[in-house]
Amino acid sequence: MDAHITRRYFVKGLGLLSASAALTSCSSGAETADTTISAESEEPTGPLVAIVYTNDTHGHDMEVEATDENAGNFSMAAVPALVKDYKSKGYEVLLFDCGDANQGMPLVDNSAGDTAFDFMNACNYQLMTLGNHEFDHGPDQIDSYEKKANFPLISANVLLKETGERRFEAHKVFDLDCGIKIGVFGLTTPSTVTVTSPKSIAPYSFLDHEDLYACAREQVAELKDEGADIIVCMGHLGNQKTNRPNTSREVIENVEGIDLFIDGHDHKLVEEEVGKTLLVETGCYMANIGTIVIDGGKPQNATVAYGEFTGVDQVVQSVLNDANDQVQKELNVPLGHSDYYLDGERDHVRSEETNLGDFLADALLWGVEQEAGQEFDGCLVNGGGIRDSIAASDITLLDIKTVFPFVDEIVVLKIGGDKLLEALEASTQSVGLEGTIGAFPQVSGITFTVDASIEYESDGLYPDSTYAKPKSPGSRVTIQKIGGQDFDENKTYSIVTLIFLCEGGDTYYTFKEAAEAETPITYGIDFMFVADYLKIKCANSIPKEYAEPQGRIIIKNL
Repeated sequence: MDAHITRRYFVKGLGLLSASAALTSCSSGAETADTTISAESEEPTGPLVAIVYTNDTHGHDMEVEATDENAGNFSMAAVPALVKDYKSKGYEVLLFDCGDANQGMPLVDNSAGDTAFDFMNACNYQLMTLGNHEFDHGPDQIDSYEKKANFPLISANVLLKETGERRFEAHKVFDLDCGIKIGVFGLTTPSTVTVTSPKSIAPYSFLDHEDLYACAREQVAELKDEGADIIVCMGHLGNQKTNRPNTSREVIENVEGIDLFIDGHDHKLVEEEVGKTLLVETGCYMANIGTIVIDGGKPQNATVAYGEFTGVDQVVQSVLNDANDQVQKELNVPLGHSDYYLDGERDHVRSEETNLGDFLADALLWGVEQEAGQEFDGCLVNGGGIRDSIAASDITLLDIKTVFPFVDEIVVLKIGGDKLLEALEASTQSVGLEGTIGAFPQVSGITFTVDASIEYESDGLYPDSTYAKPKSPGSRVTIQKIGGQDFDENKTYSIVTLIFLCEGGDTYYTFKEAAEAETPITYGIDFMFVADYLKIKCANSIPKEYAEPQGRIIIKNL
């Protein structure tokens, strides 16, 4: 295919995907939008403007070619090439990102996200909304990102707790040569308070629900006062039910005057009209490059799927290659081999037991027991901390670090059986609903059942959380065994887990309470235990017992 794309023409008022791009999902197996609109053609009627954007790249900045098993993804170096191509056709072009660029693959994880900003600088990005993962490494690293970025980081709903003032710029107006003013404001998901380590977001608060809507209305009014002809919200909110009432659709439904909402966070390819607003998202992992064409004043979708465009900016590609070579040099250390695909797909590890979840939980339990010289009752890790699968192939330290990129400390937590039951009830609350949450547990030494036919009853939100506390722990979840013994609500258990969960991450407020009552003992880092388990316990080869999930988690009536 030619490196240039063909100019697309649209019926005014409709946002359209090309036939081949429509319903293409990202490499994580994400779902598509609820609404698809068929394409027709019409000549341009006004100044030509294009907004090129990315969201949830998560360090997938190197091209992966399509295979029978993988749909493939763009190199980040394709983004400036696409911008150049649009400019060659007479468009004025803006280049934005919707967040979660700094985490997910060793290519960016090894620098705590700094290299992601090197890549965006090389591409000449003009604006970025912060996602929840930009907060992973704490306030000092946020400061580092701001100093490094050659573009503003915006978010209107992130405040400093101490003063109540906004932490970031709220919006920016782009006054284009064609005479159009485009006003852009940013919103970051309030769920950051529960999916990010509390230590990392300690200085911040996130406006949510009615306060979030009021914040957005204020931004629309200010941008209109500044003369914006088109108002764009660059959000990192998503639309999963578990994020209600803080989704992009709810913001649109409660705020008039947003012409275009470019979203991120839930890793879906979205294109739909919500009232008078065009809502779009590119999926994730550079499977698509988002493009909005503004012709005659109306934003219209022209998302480019992998394979539709083959241009690459060689200068940017050189920057990527240098960073990738360094990571490969540091982490391409052979550890062993697997004859089995170990499933770490996002929607799987967040909704059901997987063989990779079993392997990782076993590895952490074994590793801590070796370190401590004693046995513990079980291990629990959150599915949201598992970020990739392992192919049936040779395994390197790079593969393990890709699966476990957060470099989390592993601890032993002492917790009462009743509180552990509540934690399992809360962490499986999305089972049977549309969408998944990262709290879903993968376990070792624990067997339990979830009855999806029983509705999850809420007793309000946990403190400083966007997740609901269960009204009746044990109504949906039944724990059969822990440590080979029948479960006892009145017993205290020693559970190997992540320090993130002991800080109250995701839905694990009872873990935080237990940790405050008795400080957990820290033993080491997650991915190193997994590497040792593969090399030593498994003698460099994944055992057959991990070919399939082992029946530790039973989900009934799904």
